[in-house]
Amino acid sequence: MRPFLFLGTRAEDDVAQQEYDAVLAGCGLRADELVRVRLEQGPLGDVDLADWSGIILGGGPFNSSDPEEAKSEAQRSAEADLRGLAEQVLAADFPFLGACYGIGVLGGLGGGIVDRTYGEPIGALPVRLTTDGRDDPLFGVMPAEFAAYLGHKEAVSRLPRGAVLLASTDTCPVHAFRIGRNVYATQFHPELDPVAICDRIDAYSAHGYYEPHERESLKAAAREALVTEPVRLLGRFVELYAR
Repeated sequence: MRPFLFLGTRAEDDVAQQEYDAVLAGCGLRADELVRVRLEQGPLGDVDLADWSGIILGGGPFNSSDPEEAKSEAQRSAEADLRGLAEQVLAADFPFLGACYGIGVLGGLGGGIVDRTYGEPIGALPVRLTTDGRDDPLFGVMPAEFAAYLGHKEAVSRLPRGAVLLASTDTCPVHAFRIGRNVYATQFHPELDPVAICDRIDAYSAHGYYEPHERESLKAAAREALVTEPVRLLGRFVELYAR
């Protein structure tokens, strides 16, 4: 089997490792079958799609809608690399699953708009599949409604041309979409469990996702939530595209 490529953007080593380990476990792969590149540490370089079964992009603190002058050099570099890769992936209709940050990478292409209209606070919310989502080869393994962990400042307010809406919440119309047959983005995090989301609440306390006094109540609510289904997307992605 050709390996899958995992792209991360988290500067915190412990959180970055936790994310990779969770994706690895959800995919049911060995480390040599899910090769990691941390884009916040250096450039991506050339990617020959023929070397890979598919590509998975994790989440992170970067937001495509951040003011340009507020972006770090690492963010600008990652955005440039991911923009080029997204164009390459879309041209080839190559298997790609972008979780959370995938919305920022893919959502602004082809006339789409990513802005701060539909941000949601950290927590668990019910996500509902559209009719297209229920019929989709990847998302069709999910229940029609399921709880998922999320927390984001930006979201898609207008889908890219030709994109197919797959899932929504009451407060964010676009929680997942597909472009072509094989390119996916989700706003929610398929890899998160209660321990991991609490660790991220701690790790990103200074990033403006919540007020300082909310930390413990957010963690308590996250621990009480029953989130079991989203991780199935990772295993299904591998099942569909391993070659």
